[in-house]
Amino acid sequence: MASSPSLFFFLSFVALFAALGVVLAKNPVHSVLFLILTFFSLSGHYLILNAQFLAAVNIIVYAGAIMVLFLFVIMFLNLNADTEPHKPMLAKVAAAVTGGLLLVVMVAALRDVQPGTTYNAAVFNSQIGMVSQLGMILYTKYLLPFELASVLFLVAMVGAVMLAKRETGERNF
Repeated sequence: MASSPSLFFFLSFVALFAALGVVLAKNPVHSVLFLILTFFSLSGHYLILNAQFLAAVNIIVYAGAIMVLFLFVIMFLNLNADTEPHKPMLAKVAAAVTGGLLLVVMVAALRDVQPGTTYNAAVFNSQIGMVSQLGMILYTKYLLPFELASVLFLVAMVGAVMLAKRETGERNF
């Protein structure tokens, strides 16, 4: 995909606007919809970076499955101002401290970034984010961790089925 600075800035504006909408929206359903918009704009950034697999996974897994789960839970809980108690002052202070610590971690991580650094076109591999390259690395260099993760997911699915299975004579209303 041909990238242009105007497309990057547009997607960045949409991502920042939607991320602010997630935090500032009063209605939880609107917040989830803003989060979906954030995921789509981030997938656009992945496409600009020539990482088609990450873009597809971001849309399918996060904007699809996870957001459906979030919407289901929000609608199932039926949260509103009448039933939701006000947050105590300790929770607000804890949230502010956590946000400040996250800011410190981000500043520490970005401290050594040099924004003027450019890439060398002679040694740049344009196929680095493609699915075929990812598959070659995943199934050669990282085969054991990939297989262990698949076994872990299988065990988790079997465990979820066993936990959800009802005993004979048990009634859950």
